[in-house]
Amino acid sequence: MNGCSRCLKLMPLILLMLAGSRLWAQGPPYQTDDPVPVDLHHYEFYIFGGVDGTPAEIDSIGPAFEFNWGAIPRVQLHAILPWGGAFPSNNPIYLPGGTGPSAFGLTDMELGVKLAIIKETKHFPQIGTFTMFEMPTGSYDKGLGVGKVWYKLPVWLQKNYGKWLFDGGGGYQVVPQANYRDFPYTGWLVKRELNERLELGTELFAHGREGFAAAQTGRSAMIDVGGYYHFKHNPNEQFLFCYGHSIAGQTENYAYAGMYWTWGGKDDKAKDEDKKDSARNNWMQGPMRGTGFE
Repeated sequence: MNGCSRCLKLMPLILLMLAGSRLWAQGPPYQTDDPVPVDLHHYEFYIFGGVDGTPAEIDSIGPAFEFNWGAIPRVQLHAILPWGGAFPSNNPIYLPGGTGPSAFGLTDMELGVKLAIIKETKHFPQIGTFTMFEMPTGSYDKGLGVGKVWYKLPVWLQKNYGKWLFDGGGGYQVVPQANYRDFPYTGWLVKRELNERLELGTELFAHGREGFAAAQTGRSAMIDVGGYYHFKHNPNEQFLFCYGHSIAGQTENYAYAGMYWTWGGKDDKAKDEDKKDSARNNWMQGPMRGTGFE
């Protein structure tokens, strides 16, 4: 059994440990996401760039633009319009992967829906899904896109304890294209607010083999470290950063840097809708009922 397989088998145990103790909610700059939608009638916007590479190929992203909208209670709509590059090593040791010319241009656009299924309470984590659809807007012939719609189907959990935040979960990626593979992935994150300006976190992220057409031709488990810097003149503006390296499986590097803005508010009508939504969701009984984190 290789190191990555051992990490994947340890994930359920890690979850139990976190539940006993314990990215925006998460997501950028980390690879682990979260189950917390954007607040109703609020918006998020990112400009970012990054890289995820192995010895077989380096894939870059940027400039990329992400937009999130709290469209209805407990639901977030999500979109990313990315440009990026694919830079195969063309080293025969990685055949049939890592071959072809280098290219840069529009890559596959991402659309998604985040849904909060169970809200966080004092003793219970928030649970939700963040289904994503990758649209074939990038050139398949140049290696900038898959050429077909592909999917990410995860379940995420989150628990807050004072200045500490814990996220975890995983999912399955479905890629119906030749030389790509369907594969599982999982991520576990701990983050702490150091002061009103700075938050730092670290995560364990692991994934299966993604296929010879991807940079990640093998399994990998990574440790990433990153954070947020909140600007003094505008607390709703942040700088995001993260870097990670594999600790098991295929050698892999991950990096992210970006700017983030959030805005929006609730008018009286929106507040009335929140009250109605709260009344409609009294199905959460017993230990799952109570005041949760928005």
